[in-house]
Amino acid sequence: MAFLGRLTRQLSKRFNPLVPGSSARSISFNLTDEQKEIQETTYKFAVEEVVPTAAHYDETGDYPWEVLQKAFDLGLMNTTIPQEYGGLGLSLLEACIVQEEVGFGCTGIATAMGGNSLAESPVIIAGGHELKKKYLGRMTEELLIAAYGVTEPSAGSDVASIKTSSRKVGDEYVINGGKMWITNCGHANWFFVFTRSDLIRNVPLPSFHRICC
Repeated sequence: MAFLGRLTRQLSKRFNPLVPGSSARSISFNLTDEQKEIQETTYKFAVEEVVPTAAHYDETGDYPWEVLQKAFDLGLMNTTIPQEYGGLGLSLLEACIVQEEVGFGCTGIATAMGGNSLAESPVIIAGGHELKKKYLGRMTEELLIAAYGVTEPSAGSDVASIKTSSRKVGDEYVINGGKMWITNCGHANWFFVFTRSDLIRNVPLPSFHRICC
């Protein structure tokens, strides 16, 4: 309890709103004018394009290409790709605003849109310039779909338990294993796939260090 009390006091000093005579820093949770514009634009898109078609896609199981094309044309897809590679370079908060507003109209369509960003994120974070240019650049030139391959029959959130392997053969990799529940799988132009690599099989490392993409 004493520790909890100290922690509470420290957090209170750090995060309490700024008041006259106080040196504490203030935190504003208000959206900026630009973020409000993103929110309003996306909400309008959800009301006019997503809501009227959501039931149709639920009933038929068709992939929402037409809606995604309109979202792409508005700049509502691939939102976090850096400007250097043709994207808008939006922040994580701004990307979440887009997802939340589209999700208001249909979470399924929002998931199809967000699946691109999920696959792109590891490339944005850890990819080299040429890799980013190759895989991110194409996503801003035309409507393309990407997929993020992690889940397996025996491994989902526990990524360290994946069994799919990759083996380098010449200049290519051979992947053996099975994935499931991969969003956008049937429509993807490229996949970001988690595997275990034989390149580090004999190195004494924890299992999660043997994962490659």
